[in-house]
Amino acid sequence: MSKICCLKLFICYVFLNLIFVDTDAFDIPEGFEKSNHTNNWAVLVDTSRFWFNYRHVANVLSIYRSVKRLGIPDSQIILMISDDMACNPRNPRPATIFNNAHEQINVYGDDVEVDYRGYEVSVENFVRLLTGRVPPDTPRSKRLLTDEGSNILIYLTGHGGDGFLKFQDSEEITSQELADALEQMWQKRRYNEIFFIIDTCQASSMYEKFYSPNILATASSLVGEDSLSHHVDSAIGVYIIDRYTYYVLEFLENVHPNSHKTMSEFLSVCPKHACISTVGVRQDLFKRDPRKVPITDFFGSVRPIIITTDPIDIIEIPKRNKNTENKTTNVVQKRMYLPQFPVHLIPSS
Repeated sequence: MSKICCLKLFICYVFLNLIFVDTDAFDIPEGFEKSNHTNNWAVLVDTSRFWFNYRHVANVLSIYRSVKRLGIPDSQIILMISDDMACNPRNPRPATIFNNAHEQINVYGDDVEVDYRGYEVSVENFVRLLTGRVPPDTPRSKRLLTDEGSNILIYLTGHGGDGFLKFQDSEEITSQELADALEQMWQKRRYNEIFFIIDTCQASSMYEKFYSPNILATASSLVGEDSLSHHVDSAIGVYIIDRYTYYVLEFLENVHPNSHKTMSEFLSVCPKHACISTVGVRQDLFKRDPRKVPITDFFGSVRPIIITTDPIDIIEIPKRNKNTENKTTNVVQKRMYLPQFPVHLIPSS
């Protein structure tokens, strides 16, 4: 047998071993687990009305505060709130919403941007938002302008049951309708990955029908279980936060933009002895291992950085010449409008 034939046999042997090698014997490089998303969005929805549902507004505003703190800008957050508890006549502290009895943090804050409020929070508007089927005159702030590079956090809170979530006690979205809306998003290339969170009774029933890829889902309770409130603020007179969201926020308060915490840690933040309900998780549609997915892939924001070795010239702006004329002239000049464009910065041709 010639040397060339022996070499060919050896190459074939090596090739076959590479194909049938036991991949479990090797650690997958960390780089393979990194997301290839290019932007982050959040859709945060409170679906209930009336003063006694104060806790649901506190839930959604607390998540809103967390994602903003971790880097997702308001322009990429869709906030839907059915009722304005801050301005409710029963609120003993107008223009405030608290998520704990110590009242340390006013989650309503000074810069809350509500995109859908009151009766705008409906099943139709929610589905249109997800699928992009909004009327042409819809302003940018009410559009989910995602693409195939978008990681989306979807958080829902309110009242629900086995296979449905109520909107304002007048209508409901079913688990099948929600699953079909997410499939439309996938077919229209409106997301890269989705992290779906729902805090309501029998919450896990809402993700059972999902069939689209790249979705990681968690719920505050399993089918047949109630999702319970955490504590009452006696000054306000109602429950002010749900148990699951309370422990989620306790976890998120210790997360920073450069955190190494993983999605696996997030999925176990509320054990049954704390939540009293069983937290559900569905990860069969999600390609990556949650133990190797940083939490900032969904709760943070991509921060593009441009690295350059080229020098950057900073042009020194010339100072305006001081006027040496009399005081009367100075008074007249103070009342004159400044030029619309800084003419002294425009290079002369």
